[in-house]
Amino acid sequence: MTKISSLCVYCGSRMPVNTAFSKAAKDLGHQLGGNNIQLVYGGGHVGLMGIIADATLEANGNVIGIIPGHLHDIEVSHENLTELHVVDSMHSRKQMMFERSDAFVVLPGGIGTLDETFEMITWRQLKLHDKPIILVNFQDYWGPFIDLMNHMIDQGFVEKEVFELFEVVNSLEEILPALQRSPDAEIQPDISKM
Repeated sequence: MTKISSLCVYCGSRMPVNTAFSKAAKDLGHQLGGNNIQLVYGGGHVGLMGIIADATLEANGNVIGIIPGHLHDIEVSHENLTELHVVDSMHSRKQMMFERSDAFVVLPGGIGTLDETFEMITWRQLKLHDKPIILVNFQDYWGPFIDLMNHMIDQGFVEKEVFELFEVVNSLEEILPALQRSPDAEIQPDISKM
């Protein structure tokens, strides 16, 4: 069983059309703060990112934001976090988010969320880490992603074991139990290979 004290959450930096996604981000932030789990995220104050950060802080949780300088300079960073790290590049941001987290949760989001998610899954496939990855298929948002994975399997580009690299849950209530039943990480990540 994995002890999760610091959780990286990938999610959208825009406000969604479906307001249920905003509520889900807020509820997850309250869960994290209420369970003394630190939030690690992309450092923004906009979209779902801002909502989950604010909610975690409201619940007396710690929030670590990591944002590249070019985004910080155009004033989208959240200035009221426990820690805000301004880094030199998107790659440095993703690297630090990885280093500061025990596990990863993916909420609805856009291209950036997909990029981060695919990278963590790819690194796990390459055995660069074995930290838990939880895809929250809230209101079937990630259904097309799962369909794409099955299509790639059908076409022979991906092994069916890809679904062992991450866990899909359908509700917020399933996230913490899924993390708690994850096996302890055994791979010592080698940052030089990432």
